[in-house]
Amino acid sequence: MESVTRPAANIDGGQNGEKAKDRCGYFQMPLHYPRYTRAEYEAMQEWKLNCLLKEYGLPITGNVEHKRKFAMGAFLWPH
Repeated sequence: MESVTRPAANIDGGQNGEKAKDRCGYFQMPLHYPRYTRAEYEAMQEWKLNCLLKEYGLPITGNVEHKRKFAMGAFLWPH
């Protein structure tokens, strides 16, 4: 009996070595949902807010207060 195999598909779908992340942007969902409290968001430094928002593919525009409000609205759930 003969083995049936297919040639390996180009997973990236790119041409001439072009990668999918170079064509369409690149986002990989983080494994864990952030677990900060309201007090931690209110005291969080701007660079840490930027990293957190960027990690989840969210906009990092505006001043630090705007970023804090945005992060709290995105990640804190009302009880």
